[in-house]
Amino acid sequence: MTRAPSRIDVSVTYVVPRAGIPAAASFRKWVEAALEGRIREADLAIRVVGDKEGQALNRHYRGKDYATNVLSFPADLPEGLPEGIRLPLLGDLVICAPVVAREAQEQGKPLGAHYAHLTVHGALHLLGWNHEDDTEAECMEKLEREILAGMGIADPYQAA
Repeated sequence: MTRAPSRIDVSVTYVVPRAGIPAAASFRKWVEAALEGRIREADLAIRVVGDKEGQALNRHYRGKDYATNVLSFPADLPEGLPEGIRLPLLGDLVICAPVVAREAQEQGKPLGAHYAHLTVHGALHLLGWNHEDDTEAECMEKLEREILAGMGIADPYQAA
């Protein structure tokens, strides 16, 4: 029995200069790796922002007045859909380019690898993974390591 191919639609919007930021194709590849075998159909959007927008969103949605590397916004599907109607909306990721660049430099990581990690991390949040306690964090980090290793990317939690 052959398995039907999955359909993952990733829309990427850049609201900062694109110099040094990965291409949309890279973000799509990282999302597909994170979702592979976990979900067959998904639509999600990635918005790459600057410090000001990143801080405003983090303040508004999390009550934290600073820009963070990645924010995940799982989709709220409308209630009352007719039976059998499925919307493949997974959610949105907001990645703050200046924060990612600073972290990569401070941690001695290749910039592309850090973007890959944060994209995978955010996509897993959209699937419901979390790191609210040590057990959840260990499980999520293990999965992130496995996904990234499958793409030839080093362990993001290992000190450089």
